Amino acid sequence: MRILGCLAALFLATCGGQQLNPTFHADENPTALSAWGVVNVKDNELALGKDVLPYALNTPLFTDYAHKLRTIWMPKGMSAAYREGDVLEFPIGTIISKTFYYPVGSDGTVLKAKDSQPVTQNTGLNLTAHKLIETRLLVRREAGWEPLSYVWNADETDAKLTRIGAILKLTLKDIDTETDFNYVVPNINQCAGCHAPNNTTREISPIGPKPRHLNDDYVYAGGAMNQIDKLIQIGFLGETPKIRPRNAIWTDVSETVEARARAYLDANCTHCHNPVGPADTSGLHLNPENKSLPHLGICKNAVAAGGGTGGRKYDIMPGEPENSIMIYRMASRDPGKMMPELGRSLTDKEGVQLLEAWIAAMEPVCE
Repeated sequence: MRILGCLAALFLATCGGQQLNPTFHADENPTALSAWGVVNVKDNELALGKDVLPYALNTPLFTDYAHKLRTIWMPKGMSAAYREGDVLEFPIGTIISKTFYYPVGSDGTVLKAKDSQPVTQNTGLNLTAHKLIETRLLVRREAGWEPLSYVWNADETDAKLTRIGAILKLTLKDIDTETDFNYVVPNINQCAGCHAPNNTTREISPIGPKPRHLNDDYVYAGGAMNQIDKLIQIGFLGETPKIRPRNAIWTDVSETVEARARAYLDANCTHCHNPVGPADTSGLHLNPENKSLPHLGICKNAVAAGGGTGGRKYDIMPGEPENSIMIYRMASRDPGKMMPELGRSLTDKEGVQLLEAWIAAMEPVCE
């Protein structure tokens, strides 16, 4: 069981025990994030609005080592429908939020570290120890999903809507290193780079809240509970099968290297690399149901990598991660070579190490 104590509570009371009531705006896009009532800052703490449910993914998408607070809210009486291999089918009025933040040092650098700040139901995210970066909303309107990005102000009192994105210069501090980088808030067009997983329809959609990503425990007010069961309990989800799919937690060393690597690729790559995704012409399908070795990249020549091969022949060279295009592109920070193409400026060193271990353990099969 995974204990997510650092984000666990976030049914948080503001001053005087009051909570904001979330508001679904069917047509307008408020300039201030607080107008939605989903997240707000009070007394130097980040809090959630009334009936807003926090959630986490078994294996999340990497974004320059940022921490993420994810939430779901639906209007009273509304609920989502279960879909086995896809995101839950959410009703009109749903607001999904994702707030990006970092632990912060006394010198203003953001920290590459686990979030040690304890968050309970009565104490929010302490903003003296954390830096809020942005909050992204996906709003389910009658015409479909609409993505909205809000950048937090310097005082961390509210966040402002941006259509053109933003570039924030940050310094990431590790135990013995400091790295300057540009944190990129996507513009409205770039949102579709990840959130339009079908290259034919190009419809915007959530990509995280799928049963296989949610099927694990989270610490709520009454203790740890399976997230899907919690959605059912509070009326946010209808009936589901008793047996549900589950992705591995990529950092859990008790799971197999293959299960962890496939979960990592699913979270970070499948929204593009699937049979109907934006990267469909690459022939690289990293969705978990794919069992085809060539479509997984094993002994497969690059089709659309251009100069991003680094002189390597195959996407995955079994037993030889150093000669695999996948590893080369994941390790690169060159915008013309790196994968994913969007959503990061830094290299996920731990993710690369996991995939290196997975490839190194493969039996050589290429001619």
